Amino acid sequence: MEPGNVAKQFQRNSGNKPSIWRYRLLLCLTLVLAAGVARANDGITLNFKDADIREVAATIGEITHKDFIIDPRVQGRVTVISSKPISRDAVYAVFLSVLQVHGLAAVPAGAMIKIVPALEARQMPGSVYGNGTPGDAMVTDVVQINNVSAAQLVPVLRPLMSAEAQLAAYPPANMLIISDRASNVTRLLEIIKRIDQPTSSEVEVIPLQNASAGDVVQVLNSLLQNQQGIEGGPPLKLVADTRTNSILLSGDKSDRLRIRALIARLDMPTETGNTQVVYLRYAKAKDIANELKGFVQDLLKQSGSGSPVAGAAAGAAQPDVSLIPDARTNALVITAPPKIMRSIQEVIHKLDIRRAQVLVQAIEAELTSDKSAQLGVTWVADALANQGAAGLTDFSNTGPGIVDLAQQVAASSAIPTGSPVGTLGTTASTGLTIPQGLTLGVGKIVNGGFSFAALVTALASDANTNILSTPSVVTLDNQPATIKVAQQIPFVTGQYTNTTGTNTTGAAVINPFQTVQRQDVGLELKITPQINEGNTVLLKIEQTISNLTGSSIGGQPVTSTREIKTSILARNKEIVVLGGLISTNLVENEQRVPLLGSIPLLGDLFKYRSTTNTKSNLMLFIQPTILRNSGTANTYTRKRYDYLRRLQLQNQSPVQLMPGEKRPVLEKLKNSAPPASTVKAPAAASRAPAPAASSS
Repeated sequence: MEPGNVAKQFQRNSGNKPSIWRYRLLLCLTLVLAAGVARANDGITLNFKDADIREVAATIGEITHKDFIIDPRVQGRVTVISSKPISRDAVYAVFLSVLQVHGLAAVPAGAMIKIVPALEARQMPGSVYGNGTPGDAMVTDVVQINNVSAAQLVPVLRPLMSAEAQLAAYPPANMLIISDRASNVTRLLEIIKRIDQPTSSEVEVIPLQNASAGDVVQVLNSLLQNQQGIEGGPPLKLVADTRTNSILLSGDKSDRLRIRALIARLDMPTETGNTQVVYLRYAKAKDIANELKGFVQDLLKQSGSGSPVAGAAAGAAQPDVSLIPDARTNALVITAPPKIMRSIQEVIHKLDIRRAQVLVQAIEAELTSDKSAQLGVTWVADALANQGAAGLTDFSNTGPGIVDLAQQVAASSAIPTGSPVGTLGTTASTGLTIPQGLTLGVGKIVNGGFSFAALVTALASDANTNILSTPSVVTLDNQPATIKVAQQIPFVTGQYTNTTGTNTTGAAVINPFQTVQRQDVGLELKITPQINEGNTVLLKIEQTISNLTGSSIGGQPVTSTREIKTSILARNKEIVVLGGLISTNLVENEQRVPLLGSIPLLGDLFKYRSTTNTKSNLMLFIQPTILRNSGTANTYTRKRYDYLRRLQLQNQSPVQLMPGEKRPVLEKLKNSAPPASTVKAPAAASRAPAPAASSS
């Protein structure tokens, strides 16, 4: 109240006596200044420092035009600190809060307001409860209960009320009479509204707005596990429906009422802890953060629609939703409203699981049989000394014949004495080459008559090849892996010479040069497994096998390559053939002298025959094995480890020339993981506990 208005009011109350109203005006201004009330055009600023509560009441009465009757037991000092002005209507609400802090209450009594201890206020008529009632005002309200018993609600609601509050049930009308602070009455009415729901069946569906259905069910089951069946009624059952964030409740009607009250209390909104740090166990923080950002964007888009997600994301339409990955600790720093936070955590629980591994074993089995046989006769006849004729036979691709041997002998005998020939008279260029296999020569050589010679050659060969390669590799589900076991073979790609100058004698110095390219020759396996439902594995395979054939063309080695690129579907531990080659090559070659070679029996002396039979069997197999847990992986690791150790133990002979040395042996493998039978299923197979989270 302005000073001028205060003076006029005091003048009216004092019968227009100047001395009295001036005295009262001076006293009022003194109280206002002592109380620390500053008036401004936009409101009133209250600042009381250790002021007597009676003086504060007098000041508030002058400001709000209310008259107070103060109980003699009302004593105390008041401190109120305000940083900005407030309206006149809010001044009285502040005064009620001051009274509540000091255990007092303001009770209307006609045109007056009595200030009494709070314990006695519940026995006096309070204010009428309404939307505009200050939160700390003492009010009384009558609530009509429609679906449950009012008497049953009294023990449920009583712990939620203050010590000076009053709660009573009126069974004939099924009503509740509540006397408490207005703010607490508002909270009680919200809980009563959630509890007082019609139930037409023994199973109730209770939707939650703030809490997680799974967490609430876990808390209630822990609370009720020792109370089931004590009262003889049907036991309570609680089931969480994570899809709709609801709780399914069944049991006795009175027990369901009590549980509904507990659920309503647990499902109250909280304003703290909207930032959490979630530590990941298996997933990579950076990768999962990108996926969660897309998920949150979809939630925010749906928050304005009528879809089921809109209700769960109503509080997410805010710009303070953030996901920050921390690579050092593999954690996610999440800031979001409680409802969005719950949705993000549920997605993390399902994504952050132990991924299964796949052991892939490739098998290359190659069997080759190569058989060949050669038989032939070559002749030479000379009658030129008697003015007769000369003749000879020679066949191609048969190795050195009688003509070749004669040329080599003639070349060897023509080397002059004293040359670096050796005891046999052969050199690298003119040495005598004996045919492989059986070589039998017959004939008669004279100087002045008929000379003849025959050379019989026979050769049979039988070669068998048995190659078995079993490369193996372990990789995560949906993660590509590569294993390569190869040698780098040099191949000449070009050669040339250049002249770099002259030597001391004036001759040119020629410098030869070759370019070489090294290529991998061996085995390479690239594979990407994908585990599907029913213990089946989809495999994307690229397998290449190359080796040297032992032959050469133009002085360069020749390699053979077998390559498979395919996708297959196999069950766990099933061996599947990827492909292969089965070939049989039979080559028969016969060379003969016309007419003479066609004579029965005698014609064999004028023939050269060869037969080659090559059979090749090449098969490639694959076997995937799913390693769902550490126990299974440890079992297969131990098998391979022990196999290599047994091979080393079998060869423990003394080291030659070093009696004190010992051959290296792998240490005995210790138990690094429990057996596969004792390992529980991974987190993806059951409702695993949530990752550890810390609130900030």
